[in-house]
Amino acid sequence: MPTRLARIPGSVIMQPTTQCLPMDCTYCYLPFRKMKHLMPVEVAKAVARPVNEWATANPEFEVVWHGGEPLAAGREHLAALMAPFTGLKHSVQTNAALVDDAWCEFLLEHQVHVGVSIDGPEDMNTHRVTLAGRPGFRGIMRGIDRLHHHRMPFSAIAVVSNPDPDRAGRFYDFFADLGVTTLGVNVEEEEGVNLGAKDADPARAAGFWTALADAWRANPVIRLREMQRVLNFAGAVLGSHATAPTPTSAPWDPLPTVAYDGGVVMLSPELAGFTDSRFGDFTTGKVLHTGLDVLVAEAEDRTPWITEFWNGVDACRATCPTFAFCGGAHAANRYFEHEGRFDGTRTRYCTTAKIALLEGVTRHVREHRP
Repeated sequence: MPTRLARIPGSVIMQPTTQCLPMDCTYCYLPFRKMKHLMPVEVAKAVARPVNEWATANPEFEVVWHGGEPLAAGREHLAALMAPFTGLKHSVQTNAALVDDAWCEFLLEHQVHVGVSIDGPEDMNTHRVTLAGRPGFRGIMRGIDRLHHHRMPFSAIAVVSNPDPDRAGRFYDFFADLGVTTLGVNVEEEEGVNLGAKDADPARAAGFWTALADAWRANPVIRLREMQRVLNFAGAVLGSHATAPTPTSAPWDPLPTVAYDGGVVMLSPELAGFTDSRFGDFTTGKVLHTGLDVLVAEAEDRTPWITEFWNGVDACRATCPTFAFCGGAHAANRYFEHEGRFDGTRTRYCTTAKIALLEGVTRHVREHRP
């Protein structure tokens, strides 16, 4: 059977530390966020060997520093981890609360793109609290102020725990006024140690996406990731212009995540740090023992849970009318929502963040037909 994963990824996610500082978000899925496990430089060197070769053929190749709070690793250590990489892009996903002038200078010097995690205006940002239990909004905004002061563009990722149509316009306007380049919207997921995600009404979630599309169309000053996904899908279906591959196109990007200890998890970063009685720690291997290029090329043979995941993808293909758009539920969502199985089908996340998204944007189009 031919492999369904690409032999070369388009990016690698690196976890420089498990520690989250100063935040302790109520919906966080990370199991070791209060522990300061640091990635050894030897792990970064091992990853860089194949990654630098991949980057020579792909100038868009990106190393994403994410998982925990990357800035909690400290500037000296993060610089040492970045040093082995050449000829590629770096990005960091941060809660911004540690961002000060020194960090801005560091990020500019190393040409690192910044993504900020913030959930909207203060009353929508209540799940982002500090380790002391205090609201984290002002600390995040202080960091964003420093980014603005240094004229550093940044993107944002927002977690929406309550997809309320009545709040979608104000939610979008906040990010438009903030001046973000790109906004990604994640509906809160039941993953890892976060067991508190609420079931969202699908019709209400679709209404949220309709209202968000309305706000974006009225003031399209930022790139809205979810709108781009729908536009890309529509373009692919209509064949009217060149688009990126749809989610059902083969092969899939393996999206390797390298944990702080060098363990590599494919497809779902959210599985890193967890163990299972059937599949162990979900890793395909460790880069200090086997090259990342080998782990990626042999991922399906080395990773038993991926076979079960493909069974779930095929079940989605056979049963879900929205499969062509979403490509099937994500691996971690399946696992955590289906009692440790990867071959289940629909999840709460795909219902509210994929199916409702397509339905909501389609409704927007119908209501704004020329």
